[in-house]
Amino acid sequence: MSDSPLTPIAPERVAAELRKICEMRDTGQLDRDEYEHRFARMVSELRDRKIAGTRPEIMAVLSPIRDEGKVDAIAWERLVGSLGLA
Repeated sequence: MSDSPLTPIAPERVAAELRKICEMRDTGQLDRDEYEHRFARMVSELRDRKIAGTRPEIMAVLSPIRDEGKVDAIAWERLVGSLGLA
């Protein structure tokens, strides 16, 4: 068993996953409970593994999703607040 730290997740992967679960919610592929479960699991994994890059680099990748309206304001605030990006 190794005690080495987990590899940080690329901001692009975070953006892709966020876009995917929001799209699935919007098209009815996920009900509210399943969306909440996936969102919470994503945030938990990000807390454990961290996101690679500096805050400005991370926000540069994630902000277009918010600007395009792919994620609602509540989910956005929850994500950036939970990860200490706010």
